[in-house]
Amino acid sequence: MSDPLFAGIDGGGSSLRVAIVDARLATIATQSAGTANPSISGREGAQAHIRATVRATLRQAGIAPERIAAAGIGIAGASNLHSKDWLLATLAPVLPSARLVPSSDLEIALVGALGRRHGILLLAGTGSAAYGCAPGGQRLQVGGWGYLLGDEGSGYWMGMQLLRGITAAYDQDIGLTELGAACLDALELETARDLVGWLYRGNEAAPARVAKLARLVLDVARTGDDEAKRLVAAAARHLAKQVEWLRSQLDYPCAPIAFAGGLLEADNALCAAVTRQLNLPEQPKALHSPAIGAALLAQLEWSGA
Repeated sequence: MSDPLFAGIDGGGSSLRVAIVDARLATIATQSAGTANPSISGREGAQAHIRATVRATLRQAGIAPERIAAAGIGIAGASNLHSKDWLLATLAPVLPSARLVPSSDLEIALVGALGRRHGILLLAGTGSAAYGCAPGGQRLQVGGWGYLLGDEGSGYWMGMQLLRGITAAYDQDIGLTELGAACLDALELETARDLVGWLYRGNEAAPARVAKLARLVLDVARTGDDEAKRLVAAAARHLAKQVEWLRSQLDYPCAPIAFAGGLLEADNALCAAVTRQLNLPEQPKALHSPAIGAALLAQLEWSGA
């Protein structure tokens, strides 16, 4: 009998990643593609995109779908808490023999980062959220409301704070700050009024474009700019509060902490500030990617661990 293989599907806010691994989590094949968030591309479009990417990964690996013993999936905008049936229906036609394990993008990131189910994950990328699972099985999430309702401390939140500062300065005729001027220069815009066209008429979705401005804030903060440093500090406070709340509500003060998302997986001022506020000895480093985390979650369920 062939050794069991496992598939992991990670649909983050900006991209889709599929991985096929063996029982030791050694990668056999991976594929990356554009976002599979159904809130962005619609449920039918996201479903077709996920299936096509899974099929492409199977072709790359040179294996039949029947070789996959179990598959885990976590898609931003389609948590198993409210979209379990959709997740199962998405994978069933392409992995007909596999045990399907619907999850969330936060849970698979936690399992991948820590190599186990229990702990707290703090995510900051385009959006933000924190997710925790206690040894007794209690699970809680804070944040993750999306850019219209929350996502404080995220890339979108930082970018929007920057843009609002620019528009307020323009309306009050007080002149651009160094950070504001750097923003307009990076966007190749003449005045603050040009932001209207940039924000509302671009081909790329506005939340993604706004979130990219967080990188500019972090770069300028590195030069010592006070405004950029204040923005970074405010974002760090929002993010750290999410973790502290989960520690309290889960009664899990010693929970291991994992970082995820583009803003917390790099060596930058935000990551350093959150690490300090949480009194961590060093920046957490993930053991595995969320896609591998989804495959590991599937393996754990398949084996009954």
